Amino acid sequence: MESSDNTVTPCISAVMVSYFTGPVLARSIAALRAQPEIAEIILVDNGNFPGDVKEATAGAGAPVQVISGQGNVGFAAGCNLGARNASADYLLIINPDALMPPGGAARLLADSAELDRPWLMGAKLVDPDGAEQQGSRRRVLTPGTAFVEATRLYKLAPQHPYFRRFNLHTDECPNEVVTVPTLSGAVMFLPKADYDAIGGMDENYFLHVEDVDFCLRFAKAGGEVWFNPHVAVVHFKSSSRANPVKIEARKTAGIIRYFHTHFSGAYPKPFLWLVDGLLWALFGVLFLKRAVLKGLRLIGFRMRVGGRGLTRARALARRQSER
Repeated sequence: MESSDNTVTPCISAVMVSYFTGPVLARSIAALRAQPEIAEIILVDNGNFPGDVKEATAGAGAPVQVISGQGNVGFAAGCNLGARNASADYLLIINPDALMPPGGAARLLADSAELDRPWLMGAKLVDPDGAEQQGSRRRVLTPGTAFVEATRLYKLAPQHPYFRRFNLHTDECPNEVVTVPTLSGAVMFLPKADYDAIGGMDENYFLHVEDVDFCLRFAKAGGEVWFNPHVAVVHFKSSSRANPVKIEARKTAGIIRYFHTHFSGAYPKPFLWLVDGLLWALFGVLFLKRAVLKGLRLIGFRMRVGGRGLTRARALARRQSER
């Protein structure tokens, strides 16, 4: 936001929830500090290695308020905690492993300036190679779409309306800002008043699905959800050292809670139970796969599993420091 003398008025509170994020945390904060529109950065420390937060928040730029001592309260509760401590007119919820590009905050502000209804805007999430990430833009998650994904029915008739996939990243990326049903919680930008009006994130979700639930509740309350393809945010997935099996378990439980909260009247209970069973069965397959791989490693097989996002982040950080 520019004043009459063309100076930028900081008007955005950036909220970041971190849990053992690793070295990319410092780069994410630095990228935010390079945005003149960022008035403050609120870092909710759910748990990090000693010294990581101090190192990441050192230096000049927008002030960083660190909220710690609450333990690992999860992503939804962490976002709400950060929002309660925010003082600016706009909120930018952003993952600690996401890099806002130069001018990104200004573009989000400019492209939302003419919106007259309550609005929520997301960015285009990309891998380090520039490819759009899964989850960047999505349809409404329903028990039907989950059933299609779980059974891979979309392979039978990809264009059939009944077999449409949840994620839209394989569709052609739009050239202009467009409405979409669902965004990723990795980047969410909206007026703080609109966030507060619907009570923020549902804290019954610990990790995952809270963003899907938030978008649906936001739309039900009369708001509009927008996808901005002009702001490409590099997102390093899997940078946290959280246990991947526990993450998948929480995700599965979250999806089931979401279905029974929003669709219990629209779908027969037996179908919901079927979807519940399929989701837990898929989790069981993942659990067994990881158990087998762990066993193979213990008996001497060298296999690379997990940690790819963290590895990419460290490699990129090394290349940047060598320049």
